[in-house]
Amino acid sequence: MGNGYAIEIEELRKDFGDVKVLNGIDLRVERGSMVALLGPNGAGKTTLVKILATLTGASSGSASVNGYDVTRQADGVRRSIGLVNQFMALDYVHTGRENLVMLGRLQRLGMAAARNRAAELLEQFDLVEAADRSVTTYSGGMRRRLDLAISLITAPPVLFLDEPTVGLDPRSRIGMWDAIKGLLASGSTIFLTTQYLEEADQLADRVAVLDQGRIIAQGTAQELKDRVGSERMEVAFPTAEDFSAARSSVGEERVGWNIDEMKASIAVDDVAYLVGKLGEIERSGARIGSLALIKPSLDDVFMQLTQKTEGRESERAGQK
Repeated sequence: MGNGYAIEIEELRKDFGDVKVLNGIDLRVERGSMVALLGPNGAGKTTLVKILATLTGASSGSASVNGYDVTRQADGVRRSIGLVNQFMALDYVHTGRENLVMLGRLQRLGMAAARNRAAELLEQFDLVEAADRSVTTYSGGMRRRLDLAISLITAPPVLFLDEPTVGLDPRSRIGMWDAIKGLLASGSTIFLTTQYLEEADQLADRVAVLDQGRIIAQGTAQELKDRVGSERMEVAFPTAEDFSAARSSVGEERVGWNIDEMKASIAVDDVAYLVGKLGEIERSGARIGSLALIKPSLDDVFMQLTQKTEGRESERAGQK
């Protein structure tokens, strides 16, 4: 495995009895970049993070983190990583500063070094004013930032974030995004798992989609969106009568009709086709309430890709 990658995974598999949780994962993460791993509950995201963080073993295949093999060189991997998982590892009785100093001492920093590092991290994550308060008084967002700070006590080159913003309100989530962007700008390599598609779109250099134990797509967010299709024009109608008149005149070909919202969706990759359809709507006598240009989102990518996977699995089951 080469030196250009902070994380390299080849044909990684994990079985629990007859259940194949990971079924041949191949993935590479460049140093100083951020990859977001998307997937529904049960897709295997947390299992993959646990293997990479040496918390559990793989059934077969290989993986390395910062050049260390996760099986044969686990100590090297552990010295190279920080981990923020779904369950915060905080001592709620002590203050934020005491949590950081204590973890620094556990990482074999001297007392002076641990205190200095704690002060740096409290400043970095905007926790100075709350530093000497008990963690029980912290908001959910503050606790998450402290948890992230704790994972960075020894400034590890690789950071695993396993759904770090789950359960946070929108303001706290944006605060965490800012902290993560700062880490990426400083040169850290970040491996993020998330169910928030907007989070991956905002933060990641590359996105991988994991479903039923397999990576079913990977690329930049824009590359994945391009797979879904072009932009679409959304036409909203003010009344059900207008909607019905337009639908009867235009028909169904390459046009999506949303009855509940009284909207039509028309692909814009062919301008002549779009203009023609809008002309048909006008000639139908239907009034148009509004027009909006809609770009594909990662939600569209995720839904389309995972539906295809479900379809293939159903076909296999039917052939057995």
